[in-house]
Amino acid sequence: MENVASQHARVLSGMRPTGRLHLGHYHGVLKNWVELQHEYQCFFFVADWHALTTHYEDPSIIPDSVWDMVVDWLAAGVNPGEATLFIQSRVPEHAELHLLLSMLTPLGWLERAPSYKDQQEKLKEKDLATYGFLGYPLLQAADILIYRAGLVPVGEDQVAHVELTREIARRFNHMYGREPDFETRAEEAMKKMGKKNARLYANYRKAYQEQGDDDALAAARALLESQQNINLGDRDRLFGYLEGGSKVILPEPQALLTKVSKMPGLDGQKMSKSYGNTIPLNAKSDELEQQLRTMPTDPARVRRTDPGDPGKCPVWEFHEVYSDESVKTWVTEGCRSAGIGCIECKQPVIDAVLAELKPIQERAAEYENDPDLVRNIINEGCEKARDEARDTMEEVRHVMSLEYR
Repeated sequence: MENVASQHARVLSGMRPTGRLHLGHYHGVLKNWVELQHEYQCFFFVADWHALTTHYEDPSIIPDSVWDMVVDWLAAGVNPGEATLFIQSRVPEHAELHLLLSMLTPLGWLERAPSYKDQQEKLKEKDLATYGFLGYPLLQAADILIYRAGLVPVGEDQVAHVELTREIARRFNHMYGREPDFETRAEEAMKKMGKKNARLYANYRKAYQEQGDDDALAAARALLESQQNINLGDRDRLFGYLEGGSKVILPEPQALLTKVSKMPGLDGQKMSKSYGNTIPLNAKSDELEQQLRTMPTDPARVRRTDPGDPGKCPVWEFHEVYSDESVKTWVTEGCRSAGIGCIECKQPVIDAVLAELKPIQERAAEYENDPDLVRNIINEGCEKARDEARDTMEEVRHVMSLEYR
């Protein structure tokens, strides 16, 4: 966070509408969102346009999937009083910024995105020879930059997309942040800080530009954040003056690495709808118990009296997520000595999953019984998000000479 200006200390994250969510989503994304909403200004959005990049031939499933997913967000504890929840396509400024960024983004930058060839390989049955699919990372960049988000929670496989966003923002600022009188205006902004702070800022700037002193850069940014005598425009100007000769219009975001989800699927692989091994958040208790009771176990335990190895059993991975040390010790010793059977081993997991899902399902039922409330939450979030997006686009249009009066 030390390299993100306080006025841009926002978190932006989104999910494609895939319908009802499962425990993998809960442990991998939603629990993190619930924590982040208490620490940052968060914008969480339904990425319905992104869904079209691979499902453009049959978008009919998207509307219901949107509302089902939002209900699960709310049921999991995402609070509309603390975070802004909205639908991507309800904020058309995303598309406008995407279009404008496409004018200056080299084609090679998009073609080298790691997910481009990987997804084409994985989704061979789909025709992905479209600009929408190629431009997916650019739309993602527009999603982030339109809110001047400072932090983007991602897994390691998505860090490259955030880095691409940083490169695009850097190129944009270099091209369009060059005011004719930039240095003069930056010097005037420095004077507003007072003699002592202006001298300190100048020393930090010199240390960074001449010696590459990152500590000086961080100290200068912290100094700017604390200033009360300069407006947002001057602050952005001085942020840009630190590193070169252009104003920061679209701040470069940072990847906020999320904890790797340890939520396994019913077969021991990663929990994923494509593997058919998920436990939905709305799973009925009797169906859930049946799913867990019939999970595969260590193949060496053919009979109840056969000893096993927890490390070779998918159920053990659930214990890693849900069980305390005493239960895990009981499982380890009981499995290796054949002192407990597989059904006995599974029972604590069944109890823990049911206990975790019960309050989520109760809250989901409340929202499902009041669809107008869910729509009002999204409507209000869309309005708030659009206000922020409009502010950004006003400045973007101005620097790109797209204002006509």
